[in-house]
Amino acid sequence: MMNNIFRIFTKKLLIFLLMFVGNAFAAGESDFPPNYYDLVAVVLLLIVIAAFLGLIYFENRKEPEGKKQVSLFAKLGYLLNRSVPLEKEEEILFDHEYDGIKELDSKIPPWFTGLFWVTILFAIYYMVNFHVLNTGKLMYEEYDEEMQVAAIKKAELMNSGALLTEETVTRLTDDISLIAGNEIYDANCVACHAPDGGGLVGPNFTDEYWIHGGGIKNIFKTIKYGVPSKGMISWQTQLNPAQIQQVASYIMSLQGTTPVSPKEPQGEIWVDTDENTTNENDINL
Repeated sequence: MMNNIFRIFTKKLLIFLLMFVGNAFAAGESDFPPNYYDLVAVVLLLIVIAAFLGLIYFENRKEPEGKKQVSLFAKLGYLLNRSVPLEKEEEILFDHEYDGIKELDSKIPPWFTGLFWVTILFAIYYMVNFHVLNTGKLMYEEYDEEMQVAAIKKAELMNSGALLTEETVTRLTDDISLIAGNEIYDANCVACHAPDGGGLVGPNFTDEYWIHGGGIKNIFKTIKYGVPSKGMISWQTQLNPAQIQQVASYIMSLQGTTPVSPKEPQGEIWVDTDENTTNENDINL
């Protein structure tokens, strides 16, 4: 009865191991190699557990005799755990004894010997691959490559403006950026601020007065989050950070120009001593 229960349990465990390995490798393809070595360690641990359970189950089984039908699973277990049966232990008993304890000349189980040879072969392969032929990449070499890839991706993100925030944004002064900002302004801002920045529903951009703070950081923040209480929407869902930087820089270039019909000053005079800082009095929009 116990043998049947243990056999069923062992078979289910092996099925679970196969399913786990398949699903784990399928899920790990997207993030290889960061989780690869952890995955291998888990799989090896599960294999060791399965081998240990198999050792317990087959240790006391006798070698198949005659033409008796034996399952492939049982044959495999016998080959991996072949040992001297209990009734034949007298044949491998040493003559000496210590305090009534006698020693058996037992052989190492085949599965353990096989594992030992696997480690030797792997060590030879590792040495030849990584230290003789130099065809494999050592861990520090993989690390250097991953750092280089990360640096390239970071540069691409920086160039795309994806990492721009109200804390890191800087003013653009080159013609290409200002032309792009002008196009964004004409497409989205003229209805409230007039084509020349003189102001309509929204405030005048050409004077020194600012309601929510001047400077590139404050203007970027105002465009990004909007001012819902005054009817200005948040543009962060329609413009990416690089576009917000361009239009904010263009708005700053309007200061000091002469609009056709300027709106009266609103807010307070902004003195921008450092374009990379935000006015402490304008934390909240």
